[in-house]
Amino acid sequence: MRAYIPEYRLASPSTLDEALTLLQVEPGVWRPFAGGTDLMVLLEAGKLAHRNYLNIWNLKELTGINIQPEYVKLGALTTYTEVQRNPILSEEFPMLCQAASETGGPAIQNRGTLGGNIVNGSPAADSPPALLAYEASLELTSAGALRIVPYSSFHTGYKQMDLRPDELLTAIRLPRNTQGLVHYYRKVGTRKAQAIAKVCFAAVAQTSDIHIQEVRIGLGSVAPIPVRCVKTEAILKGQQVTRSLIESAKAVLASEIAPIDDMRSNKFYRSHISQNLLGDFLSRLTNGQTGDARSVRVDSAGSKKSI
Repeated sequence: MRAYIPEYRLASPSTLDEALTLLQVEPGVWRPFAGGTDLMVLLEAGKLAHRNYLNIWNLKELTGINIQPEYVKLGALTTYTEVQRNPILSEEFPMLCQAASETGGPAIQNRGTLGGNIVNGSPAADSPPALLAYEASLELTSAGALRIVPYSSFHTGYKQMDLRPDELLTAIRLPRNTQGLVHYYRKVGTRKAQAIAKVCFAAVAQTSDIHIQEVRIGLGSVAPIPVRCVKTEAILKGQQVTRSLIESAKAVLASEIAPIDDMRSNKFYRSHISQNLLGDFLSRLTNGQTGDARSVRVDSAGSKKSI
């Protein structure tokens, strides 16, 4: 059953200040509406419960990719297509570009936004694992203040996040600290395109003298929220990659995730695949893909591509 359109209200402020003022005056009443790639599906199905929406699609303050010496700042309305086309992101943050390329088809990539992907709060979203591995932070703006929070602490539970009713996610910051890292991204789904992930794995690492000096790991579709696997990272840092270390790391990773059974997969499969992807990532560090390489990614079919 389709939703009845006259039951809904849509406000379209012309500036960010106007939008923030409306959120301040009526907190919790208005829900931001950007690309609408998720909300329109619910509307069509008659399952869109909220009734008042704030159209932020035309707010210029939320657009653009700004390159700073220490970080890249992406406006919350940056689309997946814009992510893929940016040369700095392709060079320094290839996992985010790959995640953008595997999110839906061209129509979704042209309309869907990075900010919307984050605040939608889906644990199966494609970009969050890469954002976790890249240590992204978020700019949360209200009428009276700006907060910058680590993305790793933003999601607090399923569809719950550290975002107040009077705030908008206005930008994502990516620290430019990826030089010398190996990048590994893998989305496992039913098919190679336009599929929701059963497991999404993103990791970066740097090695020196065959020891792991730096490693960051993010996973999606294995818990109520996207997961940064800090315990797994801790046992890997400073260690030489051996079969024993890989098996120990797999066990720790299994304890950090909480996959479920659903219509797309089951918890055993998700746990098993997550551990195998970790093993593959670590094995590649010992096969010539060290921190001396500019960057390496793995596509959905498992083929290796140098960037």
